[in-house]
Amino acid sequence: MKVHFFEDNQDQPSVLDVLRQLRPQYDRAALLAQITRQMAQGYQVVYVKSGDQVMGVAGFVVSDKLAWGKAIYIDDLVTAEQHRSKGVGECLIDWFKVYAKEQGCQQLHLDSGVQRFAAHKFYLREGFHIASHHFSMTEIK
Repeated sequence: MKVHFFEDNQDQPSVLDVLRQLRPQYDRAALLAQITRQMAQGYQVVYVKSGDQVMGVAGFVVSDKLAWGKAIYIDDLVTAEQHRSKGVGECLIDWFKVYAKEQGCQQLHLDSGVQRFAAHKFYLREGFHIASHHFSMTEIK
């Protein structure tokens, strides 16, 4: 397994298809358009590939915040359904640890939906801890 940065290449459709497993509200074209908009603001996408199979995808930003200092925030992290429990997520998290140090970051952060119990178990096993509650206002009136 090897981690690659997202670019316009032959892997793009497969990367988008795996990411759509986490974000099914997008079709491929809309997802690519959204990623392109976010990339203009510093969003990056990496993916794990073995042979010709895209096995997992993660989207993230490197930012500097009062609360955390320079840190990586992982917006999206998904392992393709057929490749789960095969070390793909661990490969991505290990890559993030190395990349964070290379970028001068001290921390990794992410949010996970309250219903994603298997993901929570994975994150805790990988060394994350529950540091806060995330509050959202999804309809501003």
